[in-house]
Amino acid sequence: MSFRVRLTLVAAAAVALAVVLASIVVYAVVRDQLVNELDDSLRDRAATISRGHLDARPDFRGDFFLDIPGPPLGGAGGYLQVVEEDGTTIREDRDTPAIPVSDEVHDVAQGDGDAFFYDTKVGGTHVRVLTFPGRPGYAIQVARSLAEVDDSLARIKTLLIVIALAGIAVAGALGLLVSRAALAPVTRLTEATERVTETRDLSERIDATGEDELGRLAASFNTMLGALEESARAQRQLVADASHELRTPLTSLRTNFEVLMSERELAPDERRRLLDDVVEQIAEMTTLIAGLIELARGEEQVPEPEDVRLDLLADSAVDRARRDRPGVTFVTDFHESVVRGDRASLERAVANLLDNAAKWSPPRGEVEVGVDGGTVSVRDHGPGIADEDLPFVFDRFYRSRSARTLPGSGLGLAIVRQVAEAHGGTVTAERADGGGTLMTLKLAVTGQQPILRAFSEVT
Repeated sequence: MSFRVRLTLVAAAAVALAVVLASIVVYAVVRDQLVNELDDSLRDRAATISRGHLDARPDFRGDFFLDIPGPPLGGAGGYLQVVEEDGTTIREDRDTPAIPVSDEVHDVAQGDGDAFFYDTKVGGTHVRVLTFPGRPGYAIQVARSLAEVDDSLARIKTLLIVIALAGIAVAGALGLLVSRAALAPVTRLTEATERVTETRDLSERIDATGEDELGRLAASFNTMLGALEESARAQRQLVADASHELRTPLTSLRTNFEVLMSERELAPDERRRLLDDVVEQIAEMTTLIAGLIELARGEEQVPEPEDVRLDLLADSAVDRARRDRPGVTFVTDFHESVVRGDRASLERAVANLLDNAAKWSPPRGEVEVGVDGGTVSVRDHGPGIADEDLPFVFDRFYRSRSARTLPGSGLGLAIVRQVAEAHGGTVTAERADGGGTLMTLKLAVTGQQPILRAFSEVT
């Protein structure tokens, strides 16, 4: 059963319940009104009898009959019966059926009860009976037929049933129309999803109008498609960039191996040069693949964040950089700083900043490293970054013209930006006063509730 059908049935059921309840209320109100009118007429008749002289006289056969005051002009007299305290009944006509006498009626005849109404059947006729005290020792009963009331209620019941059925039918039709209009955005969303599934075209969008829940759902769907489209584009770009970057060392490796495997004799110096090239190309490919692995790991769900002493982490990274880059002097200025995040990814980011600064430093140059308030600053005294290169230094595989002759994969700074954004921080590069480059990694210190999320936004 489709959601539209269920929604229509729910709407029809709700209307049906409302109509049924309203019909019951109307029926009860009308019945009470009709019965109250009948009760009023019985009270009037009882008042007339009480004001008059009620007596029992013998007829020509010696039987008693009631001598009853007549009703007002145009009034309904009703059916009368007197009940003595011993249970004997006296009626106007002895041949008419007696009104059933209950214990409550006996109590009234004996002076122990008050007037009351009740329904009963007399000779197969549904009647309404008013029993009230007469002279001491007997009770008087006045009855009126309920046939007219029952007929009226039967007609009203039939009419209400017809109205209820018609209301339910109309509610079902209107519910179908309303559900069709209300679910139109869902229908468009479903169709768009099916088209995306069939065509793999993530550029598909649906109209997102309105501020209601369905409009927000459509807007969220478009946002999701946009994120998926960007992710797919980034993946295609990553594959294309990686293929391009790997093509050159692979081609060179193949050429060198073909020369080494050829049958012609090579001079020892030439063989050594070819082998050195092979080792250098393998190292370059290893660095490139390691960078790709770092980016791929960054797309995975990050571990539970922890408090990290950023100054101690940077000090450890500087010690390793000093061992790897003995020709560069690292000058540090560290202040205690605690951030919350993933220790391993932060170590990679700081190490990449140090490696980049050391690579661009002149021989026996200085790299200044500072940590304070959740910020890591790394400044080298190299040639600096050209203005046209500044907007792209953190892009994957981007290498300026001056950097293409240097070893590297073009992924180190991209990993730094990935780590920074994953921790809710930023990384910037700028030309430093006096020459060189200043790179600044800013993170939220503990207490500022940094956001740690999966490293997927830059892929």
